[in-house]
Amino acid sequence: MTILVTGASGNAGGAVVAALAAEGLPGRALVRKEVELPAGIEAVYGDLNQADTFSLAGVTGIFLLSGYDRVEELLAKAAGAGVRRIALLSSSSIAGKSTDNAVAAYHLAAERAVIASGLEWTFLRPNSFMSNTLRWRDQLRAGDVVRVQFPDVPISTIHPLDIGEVAVRAMAEDGHAGTAYRLTGPVALKPAEQVEILGQALGRKLVAQELSREESHQELFASMPAPYAEAIEGFFADGNVDETSVTDAVETVTGHPPRTLQEWVRENAALFTDG
Repeated sequence: MTILVTGASGNAGGAVVAALAAEGLPGRALVRKEVELPAGIEAVYGDLNQADTFSLAGVTGIFLLSGYDRVEELLAKAAGAGVRRIALLSSSSIAGKSTDNAVAAYHLAAERAVIASGLEWTFLRPNSFMSNTLRWRDQLRAGDVVRVQFPDVPISTIHPLDIGEVAVRAMAEDGHAGTAYRLTGPVALKPAEQVEILGQALGRKLVAQELSREESHQELFASMPAPYAEAIEGFFADGNVDETSVTDAVETVTGHPPRTLQEWVRENAALFTDG
């Protein structure tokens, strides 16, 4: 068994690499440039948008990201190379009230392509990542006040490593094919509660400045293309996606409860102070 991890230098892909290494399982990390990898993980240089730039020889499972070009070509190549399983990083937006938005659209397209490939598949539909807390890093470097969008919406954010471990289990074990896992953290927290937890870990008394809907709207649309900002506003301001509920999927698959935000912050506190 050898698992190829796409997006290996990102939050989710990096977590899959870490989970493979922790379990002593062979893996390959698809990267565009040289990166430091744990023992037992081999670098494969190539472009996910161009399946002909890398080999799939000997690969039995692929951790795949949504939103890349020519995914059908990659999946056809995978089937021809003897790949058996795909664990696709999809999105909670697929399980929302409506998939008529830019975020759900590209995840849904990836899910449909994977199903059409004929390969065994498992879809991972996680809540917002705990690592999204890093969006406050610049504000924390400037002071102790953190501007928080959609302040009344609690979210059960998820530790990327829990996603990584579920992905590894889905590709290394039988019994996960044809399953879409809604992955969440252990508890739903409002943004101000997340800021408080962050402050405790950093030894600082942080203040959450709660933004109005209009202020949140303006910040969101200033930070990303309008179709994606509109989708995210719909998720959290209009309740089109439920990221408040907690599921037992992480514990069912991995055998342990989902990690807490306190754990993630302790592990990554240096990221808020370095640089």
